[in-house]
Amino acid sequence: MENYTEMLRSHNLKATPQRLEITNALMVHGHLTIEKLYDILLSKFNSISLATIYKNINLMIESAFIQEVKIPKAKSVYELTKETHSHMACEKCGHVEDITIDLSTITNLDAKTDFQIKKVDVVLSGLCKNCQ
Repeated sequence: MENYTEMLRSHNLKATPQRLEITNALMVHGHLTIEKLYDILLSKFNSISLATIYKNINLMIESAFIQEVKIPKAKSVYELTKETHSHMACEKCGHVEDITIDLSTITNLDAKTDFQIKKVDVVLSGLCKNCQ
């Protein structure tokens, strides 16, 4: 977890045991809901509260260490911040995975409109291979 300590510090976050475990869980599992994070952390810290997890998640989002992925008709999931990418979400089992797609036609819209685009989030919904 020495690597995680440096990752957190590079985002001006203290490397608390809870933040180290959140980082580890997201590194191992990828996209997790707050509830799944709570279950994972509860096995490590038997007295941790949901409030503690929310507080840490919010601080980690504010520092751009992690990001929230809003899934239509489902709970948000959280992941470590990485290069710009989109997501595919299974409507049946809830599995979420990263996908890289060309967003240039969307990001070039600001040249054609009076709207300045700051961020593009794309989530493709469907059925994963296992649920088809």
